[in-house]
Amino acid sequence: MKILDLPLSRSTVDRAAHIRNDVAAVEAAWHRAEIIHFDGVGFLTTGSSLRILRADQITGVGERVFLGMQGDTSYFLWCSEEKLGSEEEYKTLREISSELTSLEIGLAVHGQAVALWHHKHPICAVCGLPTDPALGGAIRRCSEGHEHYPRTDPAIIVLVKDKDDRILLGRQAVWPEFRFSTFAGFVEAGESFEQCVIREVLEESGVTVADIHYLGSQPWPFPQSLMIAFEATIQDPENARPDGEEIVEIRWFDRDGLYAAIMEGTLLLPPSISVARAMIQAWYGVDRPALPGAETWRP
Repeated sequence: MKILDLPLSRSTVDRAAHIRNDVAAVEAAWHRAEIIHFDGVGFLTTGSSLRILRADQITGVGERVFLGMQGDTSYFLWCSEEKLGSEEEYKTLREISSELTSLEIGLAVHGQAVALWHHKHPICAVCGLPTDPALGGAIRRCSEGHEHYPRTDPAIIVLVKDKDDRILLGRQAVWPEFRFSTFAGFVEAGESFEQCVIREVLEESGVTVADIHYLGSQPWPFPQSLMIAFEATIQDPENARPDGEEIVEIRWFDRDGLYAAIMEGTLLLPPSISVARAMIQAWYGVDRPALPGAETWRP
């Protein structure tokens, strides 16, 4: 299987580190920039697009983050709790991501991830002094000079298959009834991606991985993950069983059975912007129509 074309990995923005390293250049870029607003929950929109603001329209107290360049246009995020439009004009990334352009996806995914990190790190973890944004909002720095960089939590996500090319999907207890997905988990300290794949698959479904293939990666700013996707062939499908804690039910599917279960209403797939949905669709067949079904998000 080739590397997947993943919905949240289609950014066309040049992050332009040479500009954010120059305080004067960042300031000049701000005054001619196209700016998007994030209120900590959602983005200011116009219809299904991000609303573009100018510097003279920005009011109140907040933080600005340089997001990068496309051609001669510079882009910033303004993050503040004060709304710059009506309540109805603010929509979450989950609500609008499937409708955004590649440029907008790049801006929104980057902006949300960095904004949520800034919100959680006002104090230096080394000395306890307040921190302020630096390098165009790319880092935070305290008055003692300690620098802190945005945190990204790596997580693997795995499409489990057997030798007959069936896929194994699991359901978490917190999900809606009939909602099934691929297996996933955070990479632990001192653990490689491959080791994490083997461990998580065995822990959650009881089967042993025999072969692993890398499929791609996608940022997942809910709030700060990076999903690294793999396909894993297992050698003992007869041992498949849910762990009873995180995963409470598992089901094997061939292609006809998957489609039939969706149409019968006994299977709900993960949201269309997720890595899991892309992996399932690629296995089902990229030359076939997109698999049907409503969007289902975990709580």
